[in-house]
Formats: sequence, C-alpha cells, structure tokens
Amino acid sequence: MQDYSLQQSRVYTDLNGLNALKVQARTDKKAALEEVARQFESLFLSEMLKSMRKAGDVFSEGNYLKSNQSDFYRDMFDNQMSLTMAGGQGAGLAEALVRQLSKQIPGMDSEGGKLAGHKATLADYDRSLPALSPQLPERVKQVESVAEQSARAPVQSEPELPERFESPEQFVRALLPVAQQISQDTGIAPKLLVAQAALETGWGRHMIKGDDGEPSFNLFGIKADSRWEGQAVTITTTEFREGVPMKEQADFRAYPDYESSFRDYVSFLESNPRYRKVLSAADQPDVFADRLQEAGYATDPEYGSKIRSIMNRDSLMTLSMGSDGMKE
Repeated sequence: MQDYSLQQSRVYTDLNGLNALKVQARTDKKAALEEVARQFESLFLSEMLKSMRKAGDVFSEGNYLKSNQSDFYRDMFDNQMSLTMAGGQGAGLAEALVRQLSKQIPGMDSEGGKLAGHKATLADYDRSLPALSPQLPERVKQVESVAEQSARAPVQSEPELPERFESPEQFVRALLPVAQQISQDTGIAPKLLVAQAALETGWGRHMIKGDDGEPSFNLFGIKADSRWEGQAVTITTTEFREGVPMKEQADFRAYPDYESSFRDYVSFLESNPRYRKVLSAADQPDVFADRLQEAGYATDPEYGSKIRSIMNRDSLMTLSMGSDGMKE
C-alpha cells in the first residue's frame, strides 16, 4: 500500500509530499522514481492545459462571465486535473522517464529492481574481521624486544658547559652556539651577546658564585631586584658612583644554565621601556652597544666602548666567529 503522504502529494495544494518523496528515496528508489515521474508528467500536462486555455482566451474577449476570479478557479481545476490524469494511466511520459532514469540510478537495473551486491547503507557492508596472521604473535614479541632494548640504552646528552672557563677561546666556542640560537629568536647579533657576556664575566674566569660556591650562570650581571622571583646569590661588586669605583654588596640572579641566562637577558631588555631604543638596533651591534650604555645598563662610563672593542678589535673573538661559520 502506498504511503498516505505520497497519496497527498497528488493534491496540488499539499506541500508535504516532497518530504515524503525524500524519505522514500532512501529506502525504495524505484517507488520514489515512479512518483517523481508522475509528478513531472502532471507538470507537463498542466503546461499543456495552460497553452490550450490561452488559445481559447482569444474567443472569450468581451464575455461578461470572464473575470479574475473565474480564471483563478479555472487554474485550480486545471492543476488538480493534471495531477489526476498523471495518477491514472497518464499520457505515457512517466513510464518513459522511469525506463530512462532507472539506468542512471546506482544499484538499480533497467527494470527498476535492486542490483545484487549493491551497497546502499552501512548495513550492506561486511563487518567481519580478516583472519589474523599466524606470524603476528612473533612479530609482537620482536617489537616488544626492540622497545625494551631502546629503553635500557643510555641517553646521550649534550656535554655540560663548565662553570668556569679557562681561556677566551673556550668561552667563545662554548657559548657562541647558544648565542646563535638566541639570535634566531630575537635578532640580536650573536657576537654582541658573547662580547657583553665576556665583559661581564672576564671571559668566564670571574663567574658570579654564591657564598657556598654554587654557580649562578649569570653572564650579564643582572641584579635580583624586587621583580625577580627566582634564585639569587649575594656578592661584593664594584659600582661607579659619580665616576668613582666603590665596593658594594648586591644580589644577582641565578639560573640553572647558560641558555636561561641568555633568554632572561633578552626578557630583561624587552620588559624595560628604557631599552626600547636599544632593541631597535638589534641588527647593528656597534649602535646597540652604545645605546646600551646610554640607557644606563651599567655604571661603567666605558661600558659601550669596551663591548665594541671586544667585538671589533679582539683577534681571538674575530677568529672564533669566523671558524664557526657564523652568519649575521
């Protein structure tokens, strides 16, 4: 028995028939195709009736029985009559459409029947798992064995950098790769970073240490003020007051390694507005050094010129930079 909604679709004033056709198209393509073909045939008959009516309108001019209301009811009658005619034996157009379109619908043969083996929904697919290979357990054991050997293998870590450097050459060769890595993130020239670290630590020979000898890895002499929340060490340092060197006790920041010191140095400059002009010259090492002095990074009046001297006139610094293939 045909669905009531599909029967209602043959009444031209009912619009819910379209939804019924969509639902049926998922379950019964053949019945849906036949109904759509009948609907199309009814449209064709409706247009044919309209053409016939227009041809007859020429003879009804001046007829007092002709009005807009009569034309409206006449069109309603024609629409319903076209649906009724198509629902019966029709004009044969629907049958021709079914024969033609059934060849183009996947899974349907020329007669409108479902082809064997056609998969329309997930339920049509075989869900059984393939048979396991007899070699699978052995392969699993091999993988587990490799994983255990990898876990037992010692992890080769990079050699630790010394807490104190014995020569300028050792200082440059050890810290230059770290400075180059920081330079890729910040744009500050690596040789500038190494030169300033060399000035602050005396080429790594005078590293800041706590009272118990614990290293601070502080390469840039950054003090531990109230903003610092990390570890700190207290030492005696030389500060210039109105050009006069004086010994003072001061707290300095402590880091777990040299890379942390480099990164905190950059963060220190970025977080202080007075160094904004300094950072704008990151790609100009000489200008950077001078502006660092002008911004008051250190109390030494020759601080900027000393950095430039290490960068530009120290032969060992130049040789080490060139041998490591540094690119600016």
